[in-house]
Amino acid sequence: MHNKTIREILDDLASGEYSSREITSALLTRIKNLDPALNSFISLTEDQALAAAEAADALRSQGNARGLCGVPVAHKDIFCTKGVRTSAGSKMLDNFIAPYDATLVRHLAESGAVCLGKTNMDEFAMGSSNETSFYGPVKNPWDTERVPGGSSGGSAAAVAARLVPGATATDTGGSIRQPASLCGVTGLKPTYGRVSRYGMIAFASSLDQAGPIARTAEDCALLLESMAGFDAMDSTCIDKEVPNYSASLADSIRGLRIGLPKQYFNGDINAEVGTLIDNALEELKNAGATLVEVDLPHAELAIPTYYVVAPAECSTNLSRYDGVRYGYRCDDPRDLTDLYTRSRSEAFGDEVKRRILVGTYVLSAGFYDAYYRQAQKVRRLIQQDYITAFDKADLIASPTALSTAFKFGEKSANPIEMYQEDLYTIPANMAGLPAMSMPCGLIGGLPIGMQFVGRQFEEARMLNAAHQYQMRTDWHTLSPSVYGSAK
Repeated sequence: MHNKTIREILDDLASGEYSSREITSALLTRIKNLDPALNSFISLTEDQALAAAEAADALRSQGNARGLCGVPVAHKDIFCTKGVRTSAGSKMLDNFIAPYDATLVRHLAESGAVCLGKTNMDEFAMGSSNETSFYGPVKNPWDTERVPGGSSGGSAAAVAARLVPGATATDTGGSIRQPASLCGVTGLKPTYGRVSRYGMIAFASSLDQAGPIARTAEDCALLLESMAGFDAMDSTCIDKEVPNYSASLADSIRGLRIGLPKQYFNGDINAEVGTLIDNALEELKNAGATLVEVDLPHAELAIPTYYVVAPAECSTNLSRYDGVRYGYRCDDPRDLTDLYTRSRSEAFGDEVKRRILVGTYVLSAGFYDAYYRQAQKVRRLIQQDYITAFDKADLIASPTALSTAFKFGEKSANPIEMYQEDLYTIPANMAGLPAMSMPCGLIGGLPIGMQFVGRQFEEARMLNAAHQYQMRTDWHTLSPSVYGSAK
């Protein structure tokens, strides 16, 4: 059962092949047996999961099955889940039990999905390798000496290891797509505002976006149909009808124009990655797509712009963690200043502290105009580049990551080198556009992904192209041998 996709699970549940309780129990046992070697979960919600599975089975027996009725999923531990620890991968929130459900969590529960637990992540979603978690690093199932990517590495690793068929995740600068690439799964960052951020612990509010990680584009479509929708509790959530993303998956992509940014295909791309991307593009051409060159002249400014805007928003959002209201509090503070200082110093990790300091600096009175205001102007130029590029193309393609998964400790000592890992993913966040990664090959036995970026709210077009590619290839069906077995 663990090798089944979400679509296959729904078909099997409908036919009575097995019950939701049976597959839920099987996956919970699998997590207990296999996850200690991966550390992809922070918390298991076994009792709640079994109860939800039984409720789903009852609904199905009554003919009242809804969208994802009975399908096991996992939530990144950044989404508030009522009665369950919600830590954001940080010591600061290690003792925080959420009093309510995030809107995304509620939407999936209302669709009948069964939550198995909360997945590990970089602390407060800050990282590209999942090495900053208070609960220890997540291991890549393809090679446990390598990172799974971050910050949603727990969700990506759990799906890749067949511990769960789908999981929620968040993407601020590539944190869905980059781990999806390094773990050989499919990940989708929707348009900013497509999925509610209410109940999602904030990192950078103008960039954060929730989305799904699964094995296939079809499964991502099914998850997004349940996750998306207007929410009055989130002022940035768009009041726009949610399409039936699954309905257009089988449509022909003949005539689809795929743009190739000349800044990415200029000879600097990793040769092995470039070969796999070329092969993937050839498959899309065989399916009827055409390739056109596009220009993203400000692409090289995306990373420095991001690392002004994101830390600034992080500095503001994380100011609420002061040891007073909730979260970690230091022992025996001498006074209020000591309470603030020691609570934050003891509970935040090095990467979070680094970004808070940078953000506070660029927002300070003497530097706001020189850094933050300038960054917002450049951000607008990046957005305009995409608007112009989409006059020539329907989708824009590129590698997702610079290379395959790197080894633990290889880049953690050099933050600048680590930040470069998001070279291809950050621009879509800066522009608020939907983007996704899908597996397109192996290099030395390790997966790599291809990225699509689409126009605002054109997730259906992107999912259609990805599905058509996956119908012609089998990269998305591969799994690390030990985890794809019948164990």
